[in-house]
Amino acid sequence: MPTSLHHPLASRHVAVIGAGAAGLVTARELHREGHKVTVFERQNQVGGTWVYTDRVEPDPLSLKQDRPIIHTSLYDSLRTNLPREVMGFRDYPFVCRPGSDPRMFPGHKEVLDYLKEFAKEFSVEEMIKFETQVDDVRLVDDDNKWRIKLKATNGDCEKEVIFDAVVVCNGHYTEPRVAHIPGVKNWPGKQMHSHNYRVPEPFRDLVVILIGSSASAIDISRDIATVAKGVHVASRSVADGTYVKQPGYDNMWHHSMIDSAHEDGTVVFRNGKAVLTDIILHCTGYKYHFPFLETNGIVTVDDNRVGQLYKHIFPPALAPWLSFVGLPWKVVPFPQYEYQSKWIAGVLSGRILLPSGEEMMEDIKNFYSQLEVSGIAKRFTHQMGETQFDYNDWLAAQCGILKCEEWRKEMYFVAGRNKCDRPETYRDDWDNEELVSQAYNDFAQYTNHKDTKR
Repeated sequence: MPTSLHHPLASRHVAVIGAGAAGLVTARELHREGHKVTVFERQNQVGGTWVYTDRVEPDPLSLKQDRPIIHTSLYDSLRTNLPREVMGFRDYPFVCRPGSDPRMFPGHKEVLDYLKEFAKEFSVEEMIKFETQVDDVRLVDDDNKWRIKLKATNGDCEKEVIFDAVVVCNGHYTEPRVAHIPGVKNWPGKQMHSHNYRVPEPFRDLVVILIGSSASAIDISRDIATVAKGVHVASRSVADGTYVKQPGYDNMWHHSMIDSAHEDGTVVFRNGKAVLTDIILHCTGYKYHFPFLETNGIVTVDDNRVGQLYKHIFPPALAPWLSFVGLPWKVVPFPQYEYQSKWIAGVLSGRILLPSGEEMMEDIKNFYSQLEVSGIAKRFTHQMGETQFDYNDWLAAQCGILKCEEWRKEMYFVAGRNKCDRPETYRDDWDNEELVSQAYNDFAQYTNHKDTKR
């Protein structure tokens, strides 16, 4: 672990953008390291994307740049697709509390309540400026500090503030990606993105095409099938000839990707099937979006690659004064945010040293080359999956802390296998009690969650 032992630790004035899970744990770790922290949150409460609302955006595809943005993509029936034991921060376990949702895979309200309790327990709420929108973030000329323009979400009280460093924790679930469908401009049906899906009732007696194969796409297709006339799931990840009826359903079919849409209302799949369709629902993911951030081209988003970032966190030319938490996906998010933010906090104080700018750029170049050689498209730069645990352990080594617990890794993989084997029931028929026992034995050491300053 590269550390600095010859200078006193520095205390920086740090801005954190966003009070979702990433912003909350980042604020805690920065504070623990001795930094002065201010968190800016446009909503009136913590939780970020875990704050459910039945409101949706007026643009059903959420593509218009001037639309009023709803900062959540939760649907009413959403439950976690990971066990709560896996999801929690290391020293603040996500255990069942009196009167809460007792399920191992709880609903979204339970996650929000957990984040609220975390913020209260570690006094993070005191660091947050609620109902405050960040409009512009840029370097002060030749001063190596950041000027942030703020505006109250009601439109009043604009002001500017100066910070030593900025950590971006604004999430990536508000700017949808949509599939390209030849002929769709002349197709008479309706399109929407899952960002605006809440409940199945509006789909009653309709024929729906759902595009996507993610966890949310699977959940939503089953949700809609309870009321729809027919649900046709299209995916790029299956062979072009695919046409399979979903076991256990008499109104759901799996297809290869859409080939074209037509003026008569039919949609044709690559398997040759044509379906007269009322609505196309895009469960096709999201784009990274930082409309407030001006770095003179140093940080870019190209085909959903945020570049160029060292270890998905630091742009070398602006390190350590600008950093990002929470970009990787297909991960266990909360623990990874914790590792990332501990590293950032230690680097900003001078306790942990970064490589030189040249060394960081070389590491990024090698990483991109490995992706290209492996045939991994640019848009999957921040996808991790199984590699997340090596990444987390690398961060832990940089910080001089314990690596990820073995039970947590194994529970993650068991949950994934169960989801594949028993997609309808995996949340409610967990059968590996040994892993649960290991988790709770580990949790026993965290009986006092009170924060102590480093």
